[in-house]
Parts: sequence; C-alpha cells; structure tokens
Amino acid sequence: MVVGGKPEWLKIRAPTGDGFTRLRDLATRSGINTVCDSSHCPNISECWSRGHLTFMVLGRTCTRACSFCAVEHGVPENVDPLEPERIGAAVRELGLSHAVVTSVTRDDLPDQGSQHFRDVTEAIRRLSPGTTIELLVPDMRSSKKDLRVVAEARPEVLSHNIETVERLQRIRDRRCSYRTSLETLSFLRRAAPGAVIKSSLMLGVGETPEEVLMTLRDLRDAGVGAVTMGQYLRPRGGTLQVAEYVRPEVFSELGEAARSLGFEHVASAPLVRSSYKAKEALSGRRNHHADR
Repeated sequence: MVVGGKPEWLKIRAPTGDGFTRLRDLATRSGINTVCDSSHCPNISECWSRGHLTFMVLGRTCTRACSFCAVEHGVPENVDPLEPERIGAAVRELGLSHAVVTSVTRDDLPDQGSQHFRDVTEAIRRLSPGTTIELLVPDMRSSKKDLRVVAEARPEVLSHNIETVERLQRIRDRRCSYRTSLETLSFLRRAAPGAVIKSSLMLGVGETPEEVLMTLRDLRDAGVGAVTMGQYLRPRGGTLQVAEYVRPEVFSELGEAARSLGFEHVASAPLVRSSYKAKEALSGRRNHHADR
C-alpha cells in the first residue's frame, strides 16, 4: 500500500505534439465531445498523439452523480440529432481503425439513449466501413428492450463498467448497483453473442485484493471476456479521496489472476483506463481462439 503524495509511476507529461493538437482542433471544429477531455484522463497525451480517442455522445451533462467522476451532472441538454453524422465524419477524417463511443447516463430519455447509440454506430459504418466499433454504455436501468437496441447495432465490443467491488458501490450514484451492472453485462452477452463483452474496475478506493478477485469471478460468470483495471485518481473537483496508490506489481499480480480465470483480454496497470488501447480487446479474442 502507498498513501500520501502521488508516486513516481503516476506522474505524466502535459499534453503536447501534432497528434494531440490535431484531435483537439477536430473536436473543437466538429463540435464533438470526448470522454478523454471530460474525465481528465491521464492518458490523453499518449492516446491523442496516436490518434486514439473516445467519443462521448448525448451531451456533456449526466443525470447521475458518482463521487469519483469528473463529468458534469445535472439537467442534461437536448439530444443533437446531427451528432451521429458528425462522429461518423470525424472517424473517417481521422482514419480510425477502431472507434470507441460512450455517453453520459440519460435517465431522462424514454429509451435511455439506446437508439442514439445505434444511430452513431450506423453512421460510422456508413462513412468508415473498415472501422471496428466499441460501445461503452450505461446500465440503461437494466431495460432489456433498450439494451437489445444497442446489442442489435452489432458493435465488435460491448462494454459496461462495474467500477468497483460490491462493498464499495456507494461511491457510485444511488441508482447504480453491483447487481444491476452484472445483469446488464449478462444480458449483453446473450443479446450479442458475437461481441467481446468488456468491463472495468478502479483500484485504490478501499477495496481488498480478495474483493477484486471475487468481482473478477462475478464478471466471468456474467460472460465478460475483457477486463481493465487501473488506479483511481481524484479528478479536479471530485469528492472521493484516493484510499491508496496501488503498486504496479499488485496490478500485475491481479492481471495474472484475471488471465487464470479465463479472460480473453486483460489490461491491468496504474494508468490503464477502460478505453486504453481499446482495440487490443479484439486482438485478445483472436489470440485466445488461436490458442485453442
């Protein structure tokens, strides 16, 4: 366990470089939102310099208020019907081989935003047909009807983040729950049998290694094939304190434990985030089946 000031392995450089500037300018010019910027992701310099980014749709304001999250919450803006076309055009302009799309949670919408996810997917497929797609979705209140709309868009990867162990779910909005997330992932597994099902865990919020292992087992039982684990870092204005800075070797050990449970893709390191090097989840599936 490491507590106190931020350790050396978590210090990152400021965003710079032509790739970063290009993506920042495109986002500004196109009026698109990215979770990289909204969540103050520590990997924004590395990812944007390589032309990797995660689109955030359905506005910048979430209807839920999780204590670890930097995204604005409150009364959300109206859904922009032109957003799918703008994102499809941005994917084409950037020449992305893999596009990750997530959203704020929209409990105010009758369909939780499911049709918008589908419209974005269809726009990307039409404008950039060679691009693989990952959808990182909210729990949509476990609505099978709405989750099925997303699944039937047939993205290559379907993600939903369980965030933390069962005992610490209080750090999420009260409308979230461990069981709801597992039910969401399990349903996506059944509704999209061809997709990689993925989830993510934050460490350093007070969990024990035993609780992490139990969560990994529950995720596997729900049909999750890809998992990421990274260090929680308190965002500017965030209310949740860091309980500990987990050492890199602990992340490595937990990553090995996840692989032993049968996950096809595992990314476990302090600066890993749910969409970090996202396309590798597909490579993991190919490698997994090649080894059989």
